Amino acid sequence: MKILMVEDEPMTRVALTDTLRREGHEVLPCPDGNVAVEALNADSYDLMITDLNLPGPGGLELLQRAKELDPAPHVIIMTAYASTETAVEALRRGAYDYVTKPFQTDEILARVRNLARLHDVERENTELRRRIAVTDEDRIVGTSACMVKLNETIDAIAPGEANVLIQGPSGTGKELVARAVHARSSRSQGPFVAVNCSAIPDTLVESELFGHRKGAFTGADRDHKGYFQRARGGSLFIDEIDDLPLATQVKLLRVIQEREIEPVGGGAAQAIDIRLIAATKQDLKALAGEGRFREDLYYRLNVIPLLLPTLKERKEDIPALIEHFAKRLGQSGAFAIDSAQYKVMMAYDWPGNVRELGNVVERMIALPGVSVADLIDGAINAVGSGLGQDLPPAARADLSGRSYRQYMQHCEDQVLQWALGQAQGNISRAAKLLDLPRSTLRSKLENR
Repeated sequence: MKILMVEDEPMTRVALTDTLRREGHEVLPCPDGNVAVEALNADSYDLMITDLNLPGPGGLELLQRAKELDPAPHVIIMTAYASTETAVEALRRGAYDYVTKPFQTDEILARVRNLARLHDVERENTELRRRIAVTDEDRIVGTSACMVKLNETIDAIAPGEANVLIQGPSGTGKELVARAVHARSSRSQGPFVAVNCSAIPDTLVESELFGHRKGAFTGADRDHKGYFQRARGGSLFIDEIDDLPLATQVKLLRVIQEREIEPVGGGAAQAIDIRLIAATKQDLKALAGEGRFREDLYYRLNVIPLLLPTLKERKEDIPALIEHFAKRLGQSGAFAIDSAQYKVMMAYDWPGNVRELGNVVERMIALPGVSVADLIDGAINAVGSGLGQDLPPAARADLSGRSYRQYMQHCEDQVLQWALGQAQGNISRAAKLLDLPRSTLRSKLENR
């Protein structure tokens, strides 16, 4: 295990450190609370053994800081000032155990050995859950030629460490592919950390990526680990990287080149140990030509490009995808689609790609009596494809004398009314059902 040893008494610190190292553990000794705080901010540990009374932050404060980390290390408290009150307080705050000085070395070793066994079990459980997730919900579905080629490419590049750039329209499964690269790599037992650049305000993006020091800006009341630090030993997936501000692009380029980060607010540079996987729905090379994305960063990211096909380009995978989504929704073996519904779904171009198909399958399960044509966004396309017979009578009647825009508004109104009915008027629940931002749904309702 990786252990942080915090003890201000030199002989005890050296003796315990040597003993634990002989047991095969990786141990970092710290002489006081301030050094321990820096160590916690810079790296991850499986166990922290700390004295209760220390120069700087004491054992209880270090315990509190440790419990705020992700992942949080187990903590064993040591003290020569034993009392029932402090023991209870340490355990109440989440300490694994409490040892009173003077103690025999075997007392510490027994507790560490128990924790090592617990750590091994937890790691095995985590790996098992990851494998189940990869083979079920996160598996890449499809046997079309382009998907077979994509899977073969992932198998070929996953064992390496080169940066990967995944490009494809919204809804094509960029994060799913990134997870597959991670799961098939030598880093699979490390963390997979995902961040979406479009979801972070420009003023906070550097802090979120690289971390910050306490006092670095207003509201920074404690040290903060960024995504690069959290992904240590694993893979960092940066989605919508085209939304990264140009100023931050410069710093990201330096991080990739130097393999180290500098938290906002200063402090020593920290080495990074991650595999970088980026994704974009934009043509980064074109954006670079327009001056909207740094060309040097583009070439640093685009070491291994993965181009994802649209669902329109692999329609033969639709039946398998429908079965996959039905299974995820608990409808395996109980969800049937007739030939007329398949005809509509195969004729539709799916501008929202696999994500849109998943939404439609969920709507079909929730509303089994409604035609699939009424549940597909842009159902008017089915009429243009000669599939008008698959539309319900009410929809065909409403099409008469209406413009394209009027018909589309009519279809959208029907879907909104259905969602509100399912959610019993709750806008947040209706928005979740439709996979829409709450603000977007509210705006549509207000403008009807």
